[in-house]
Amino acid sequence: MKLEEMREKTVDELKAAVVDCKKQLLDLRVQKSLNKLENPAQIGKIKNEIAQIKTVIREKAE
Repeated sequence: MKLEEMREKTVDELKAAVVDCKKQLLDLRVQKSLNKLENPAQIGKIKNEIAQIKTVIREKAE
């Protein structure tokens, strides 16, 4: 999701997106532990996306 798309969404939608990203992150970590993860860079991308979403949530709270 791009930053512009994040800023257009409501806080509730963003919080739901954080939950979805955390689920994806958990799945990726499980795959990594089972040595089935093809692209380990996905973990970092999901972490960055979570951080961006949380930043937008904080911006909207102000």
